Amino acid sequence: MLFPVIIRHLGTTSYQSTYEAMQRFTDSRQADTIDEIWLVEHFPVYTLGLASKPEHLLNTHDIEVVQTDRGGQVTYHGLGQLVVYILMDLKQRHWGVKRLVNALEQAIINYLAHYNIQAQRRDNAPGVYVADQKIASLGLRIRKGCSYHGLSLNINMDLHPFAGINPCGYAGLKMTQLTDFELNLDVDKAAQLFLPYLLGQLNYDMQNR
Repeated sequence: MLFPVIIRHLGTTSYQSTYEAMQRFTDSRQADTIDEIWLVEHFPVYTLGLASKPEHLLNTHDIEVVQTDRGGQVTYHGLGQLVVYILMDLKQRHWGVKRLVNALEQAIINYLAHYNIQAQRRDNAPGVYVADQKIASLGLRIRKGCSYHGLSLNINMDLHPFAGINPCGYAGLKMTQLTDFELNLDVDKAAQLFLPYLLGQLNYDMQNR
C-alpha cells in the first residue's frame, strides 16, 4: 500500500524554528492529516539528543547548542548537509520505530550504491557508515504514534566542527561526505536525487510531491 505525502523544500533555516515547527505540526495532527517530509539545510548548530552527556561536548566554540527531544546523542548540522525530517503517522500503517529506522538507513545505503559507494549500518549505532567513517546520522522522536526529526546526510560541508564533539557519543568517530568520493553535488541536487530512494523505502506515492 502506498501512502500520500507532502514534500516541503524549506531551504536554509535555523534549527530552533524548524524544531518548534515540527513539534507544532505533530501536536496538531488529526487522523486524516497527510504525512510530510521536510528537506532543509541548517545554519551551524550542535543538537543534543535525550541520551546526550556533557562530556561529549569537547569544544563548541561559538556554535549554538540546542537540547532536543529526539533520541540519541550529540551531532552537528551545518551548511552543505542535507537534513530530512520525517513527519509520519506510524500507527496508521502499523510501523514500529525499528522499521522506520531500517527504512531510512536502507534508503541512504541504496542511494550511495548508485554512486558505487559501499555503505552499511551498524548494530546499536543508528546511521550509515562507509568503512569506519560515518556519512549519515539518524535521530527520531515518536509522539502519539507519529514521528518527527529524521536524518542528516553529509554532502559538501565543513566537517571540522565534528571535531568539537564526540559524534553520536563515540570518541574519535570520523565523518565523511559525498565530496570525499569526488561527487560534486550541492544540497538541492542531492535532495532531488535522494528523494526517490527515500519515498520508495517509506512506501510513499511518488505522484504526491
